[in-house]
Amino acid sequence: MATFPDPHGLDGLPDRVSVYEVGARDGLQAESAVVATATKIEFIQRLERAGLRAIEATSFVSPSWVPQLADAADVLTGLERHPGVRYPVLVPNLRGLERAVAAGAEEIAVFVSATEAFARANLASTLDEAVRTAAGVVQQAGAAGLGVRGYVSMCFGDPWEGRVDAAVPAGVAARLVELGCRTVSLGDTIGVATPGHVHAVLHAVRDQGVGLDRVALHFHDTYGQALANVLAGLQAGVTEFDSSAGGLGGCPYAKSATGNLATEDLVWMLHGLGIATGVDLDLLLRTSVWMADQLGRPAPSRVVAALGRPQGL
Repeated sequence: MATFPDPHGLDGLPDRVSVYEVGARDGLQAESAVVATATKIEFIQRLERAGLRAIEATSFVSPSWVPQLADAADVLTGLERHPGVRYPVLVPNLRGLERAVAAGAEEIAVFVSATEAFARANLASTLDEAVRTAAGVVQQAGAAGLGVRGYVSMCFGDPWEGRVDAAVPAGVAARLVELGCRTVSLGDTIGVATPGHVHAVLHAVRDQGVGLDRVALHFHDTYGQALANVLAGLQAGVTEFDSSAGGLGGCPYAKSATGNLATEDLVWMLHGLGIATGVDLDLLLRTSVWMADQLGRPAPSRVVAALGRPQGL
């Protein structure tokens, strides 16, 4: 049995895609048992050896909000950093930015919602207040020479509000770009998007004057649609996608939100389309299985399930 996909391209797709790895932050933040700092650092270094070049390392959120990430400074300062690899961190406010800068952060991400209900549930603020908070962080980060990414959650549906009009996340994305975010990641936080919906949101984003070279997509696989949605994004012209090694994670504040799209599942499809990623699928598979061992349960990734446990792990 073949262990790697046989490449067959489709017209109109990009030659190369950037994979933005979120496993060490978004993947681990919902874990109830605290993962050792040394294990988190080893996870990030293994992901780097597998060829990932954008690895979100941690979040400088209050430990009372997310106890799993209380060791953010220790993780970031403990990393052996290498040229050409980015280690962005999520920061919720100016205090988080101060802590991140003190720990040596070179790139940050800010987080807002496309809906009022989720902003109140997750950020304890209104949507406008969340954007104003993000604006202060983006301004100070830019002044310090840090790159900034923006996250917009609930772009395709909200568990409290239901349907979300495509113009709403598009407007929030445009505000983040105007503030100074280099890229904006549009999140399907509860996994309800379908390919036509993806095209509709991206069309709305373009109508707001935001080029898709500034847009990334972040899909959850709640209803098994994540890879179909990636293909829709590729067809529209998006070239950056978020994923989590082993399919780790979900949103602790969103009802029914299952795990992120697994990085190896994403890479398998991209390589099958003849799209370069720079990722070694075998090393990535080994990393995901290793991390699953640390957590004491199988990885939910389809590729891990199909290929099984690598020999000599």
